[in-house]
Amino acid sequence: MPETATSSTPASKTGTSFADLGVPEALVSVLEADGKTEAFPIQEDTLPDSLAGRDILGRGRTGSGKTLAFAIPLVARLALDRTTLPKGSKEADRGRGRKPLPHPRGLVLAPTRELANQIDEVLAPLANAYHMRTCTVYGGVKQGRQVDALKRGAQIVVACPGRLEDLLQQKVLSLESVSIAVLDEADEMADMGFLPAVERILSQVRPGGQRMLFSATLDHGVDAVVRRFLRNAKVHEVDSATQHVDQMTHHIFETTQDAKHDLVRRLASGQGKRILFTRTKFQAKKLAKNLITNGIPTAQLHGNLSQNQRDRNLEAFSKGDVRVLVATDVAARGVDISDVDLVVQVDPPADSKSFLHRSGRTARAGRAGDVVTVVLPDQRRDAKRMLRMAHIDAKPVHVTASSSEVDELVGQAAEPIQGWSLESSTPGRSGDGRKEGSRGRSSGARGRSRDRDRRSRDGGPRRGGNRPARSPRNDDFASQDGPIDARTRRGRGRNRRKDGAGWSEGSGRGRRTGRDRTSGRSAGFRHVPHRHHNSSNPFSSSRSR
Repeated sequence: MPETATSSTPASKTGTSFADLGVPEALVSVLEADGKTEAFPIQEDTLPDSLAGRDILGRGRTGSGKTLAFAIPLVARLALDRTTLPKGSKEADRGRGRKPLPHPRGLVLAPTRELANQIDEVLAPLANAYHMRTCTVYGGVKQGRQVDALKRGAQIVVACPGRLEDLLQQKVLSLESVSIAVLDEADEMADMGFLPAVERILSQVRPGGQRMLFSATLDHGVDAVVRRFLRNAKVHEVDSATQHVDQMTHHIFETTQDAKHDLVRRLASGQGKRILFTRTKFQAKKLAKNLITNGIPTAQLHGNLSQNQRDRNLEAFSKGDVRVLVATDVAARGVDISDVDLVVQVDPPADSKSFLHRSGRTARAGRAGDVVTVVLPDQRRDAKRMLRMAHIDAKPVHVTASSSEVDELVGQAAEPIQGWSLESSTPGRSGDGRKEGSRGRSSGARGRSRDRDRRSRDGGPRRGGNRPARSPRNDDFASQDGPIDARTRRGRGRNRRKDGAGWSEGSGRGRRTGRDRTSGRSAGFRHVPHRHHNSSNPFSSSRSR
């Protein structure tokens, strides 16, 4: 049975330096250069054991400092162990052209692309201190650059399970030399159905190596992974998964459907950074468009965006180019931005775990933050149950956009900016002609914007509706965003048709022939023939709506 060490210390700095915990001097210098001099409780508890090579099971809420807790020992121990793959092994001679495959020595598995990128940002400076390379592997982008990074000799790979399994099946790399493997947010990988892939991956790494698993809970099969792959693990629990931060203040705002839109706009109008969570991708796109129309620069983050768009939008929010981020639960984990002042749950989440992870985007690294949950009358019962399960004790208050409670929370509104777009405000992107509704870079928009971009790209109007769209990219996160709204399944724009007098609007609608984007099938468009057709003019129609 694993040994357990539990601490109820809040997730703030303890006064213990990293050097006192046995962290190598080279890594201490890197941490000090980044302003990190004192350890958080989970780092203080786990580092002595993890630096000694012991298997670790870390449990704690989001924002407790888990990334550094495994990044430091991962780099430090790999720097001490320069063991390479034995010559003549089966894996060494396998691959195209009989060339040796890339053999990373450290592996970190994460559930989402955003979290993988955040982990790599923490790992890369530490690995640089020992001239080691890192790379990220995830779906949603072409694999060419990832393969090139592996071939250049990346010693540490931060990966989402889906794309990593694809590369393993293609014999692009081998995990035979991996001596240290880390599972971050294991409970989230369980919720997303990744645990079978995780088990297949871990069965390919070097037996007897060090394993570190970090998870808020051990449900949904995570305990089985612990029993199978961790040996005599030391359990470190800092706070419970349901304990909220002392510096985090919760507000339950009850309102009506008519007053909700004005209330949400008011909450988004402040001068600090804020994240607005919606349940679906369609809601996120609609809300972002509404805020921009009302002079509030807003970035989006959801599963319908390409990886380049997601990276660009998240970077703009992180750097302060925009103060508002509208997101689905893709941002509930992996968005480590310490200066988020407010989290607004535009609709209560489906469960208490999602509530806690959404809330955890604020009040990070010892800072204070507020969380607002907007509740409609028909949501009261479910919201009350969810809050009780999350151990949140906050009194509901009935408000409108002009209520004093809202004014006190938001403070002075930022100056409205009309005609704003992310493309024009991002350096190097002004006038590049790329839009979120264009083919291959679609944010899920349909209808007129899609038709307009296709006509512009093809050098003329789009005459037919049977041109197939690109196949959807592999998305390690896709299942997080929930059902696609019925209106996003249809082409809402009117197809242009040519008659004898010039260009006019026809009455046909383009409909998707494939299933939704998460099904992995082509989502092309086709034109549905009209019942009444004028044979003398193939572009005309007498069908009425």
